[in-house]
Amino acid sequence: MFEAVEELIGEHADLEKRLADPAVHADQREAMRLNKRYAELTPIVGTYRSWKRTGEDIETARELAQLDADFADEVKDLEARREELTDRLRLLLVPRDPSDDKDVILEVKAGEGGEESALFAGDLLRMYLRYAERVGWKTEIIDANESDLGGYKDVQVAVKAKSNAEPGQGVWARLKYEGGVHRVQRVPATESQGRIHTSAAGVLVTPEAEEVEVEISQNDLRIDVYRSSGPGGQSVNTTDSAVRITHLPTGIVVSCQNEKSQLQNKEQALRILRSRLLAAAQEEAEREASDARRSQVRTVDRSERIRTYNFPENRISDHRVGFKAYNLDQVLDGELDPVIQACVDADAAAKLAAAQ
Repeated sequence: MFEAVEELIGEHADLEKRLADPAVHADQREAMRLNKRYAELTPIVGTYRSWKRTGEDIETARELAQLDADFADEVKDLEARREELTDRLRLLLVPRDPSDDKDVILEVKAGEGGEESALFAGDLLRMYLRYAERVGWKTEIIDANESDLGGYKDVQVAVKAKSNAEPGQGVWARLKYEGGVHRVQRVPATESQGRIHTSAAGVLVTPEAEEVEVEISQNDLRIDVYRSSGPGGQSVNTTDSAVRITHLPTGIVVSCQNEKSQLQNKEQALRILRSRLLAAAQEEAEREASDARRSQVRTVDRSERIRTYNFPENRISDHRVGFKAYNLDQVLDGELDPVIQACVDADAAAKLAAAQ
């Protein structure tokens, strides 16, 4: 069992030697690639060594148990430990999402439902901000287009993990399951007769790209400037500080007006554009090699209605994995982990089943 790991151990040792060579770090892109692969292999190598060592300990304990019955309990404990390590190693060996270490740009957009949808988009934004605060992530509002009643027509926020996050435990590893259509059922603030309405907001989550990962040619961009709209300070509505960037080869359009200067808005727009281009390239790669990553939890189909927030019943339901709980108020206050974990577990189970 796990014979293939011996080859990975050799690769891990070779990477360690190469990364110790200062010449390698002269090429930033190559150094980043090697570091990423080394970080991916390290938990596999460590778990395999523990698994192998535990197997040797079991044999020793069995021999001792023949001489002294008191060692029988130690054999059972070691066998249970090895079973845990076996499951962990199987999961580690399943091809993982290459973006799991990345930070993300999360976008929330009002959908059908008018002003009520914009208010719900605001609720979702606060939920994600509070969740990020609970788990120790940093957040930064990149751009926001507020509605008249204090909701959001659309808003983009960067979410960054702690600098000491474990490999594969970046923001994308958790928030990638949030992409899709979120539906709300409640009595809107704009409803005078107390009737329950259904509206929706869309969430788009993309891994944030480093400049070395996505090269953008200026010749591929059309940059338009215009006057900011909506509530704001003295600079808003008075200068042409808002920026709209169109990536001509793909047709992707990004707008930013949150910052006071045109240059700042341009930088933020390019930041969003890079993340969308990276996500588009990864989705294209997945389409070309669809067998490489199968999952019952579909994170690529952004149009899929994934979740319902029912206020009268205080219920939240995730339609992809059958998760249901009656603590909607707590979830909206940032207690999102159980919902996300249900998706993580379903995804892992599907990958293990596909690998067997």
